[in-house]
Amino acid sequence: MTVSAHDIAAELRDRLPGLPVKKLHKLLYYCQGHHLAAFDRPLFPERIDAWDMGPVVSALWRDERRSQAAPPRRQLGEAELNTIGYVISRYGNLTGTDLEHLTHSETPWQLADSSRRPGESVTIRQDWIKEFFRTTGAPRQQDDEAVLDTADVRAWLAEAAVDERGTHEDSVEALRARLVTGV
Repeated sequence: MTVSAHDIAAELRDRLPGLPVKKLHKLLYYCQGHHLAAFDRPLFPERIDAWDMGPVVSALWRDERRSQAAPPRRQLGEAELNTIGYVISRYGNLTGTDLEHLTHSETPWQLADSSRRPGESVTIRQDWIKEFFRTTGAPRQQDDEAVLDTADVRAWLAEAAVDERGTHEDSVEALRARLVTGV
């Protein structure tokens, strides 16, 4: 069963409470790109369009703008959850505007934007997205270190010892070591 952009958006919102709409759509674009590159199949079937502010999943944007109820949420598999975790770890600290600037500097948006008039939208082709994320947009060797997933970090911190000031003893280095060893 195929998951939809609604399902991925719901998971992103669960992991990033208060996620602004602009940032959501850019993270959906990055999820789609990294998933296409890693698994050679789309994460969700909805198309991504180039708008003035960058990539947008138009169908999701319209549904939410019209306050249409989301379809029943589907269970995400391990590959989908890993893609989302990776994207959040890599791009989650950036603002919607940061992500807008980043996407505007990337080939898939530039190719679509070259045939787009201001205020209009043009589809960003999946083959452009896949090619970009397999080449230029692929993680570099130094980016390929352990990825800290927000839910895992929260769980580890909840279990971590607390010092006399009421703060957790775990350092970032200790958390990374626990992620690598699974302990």
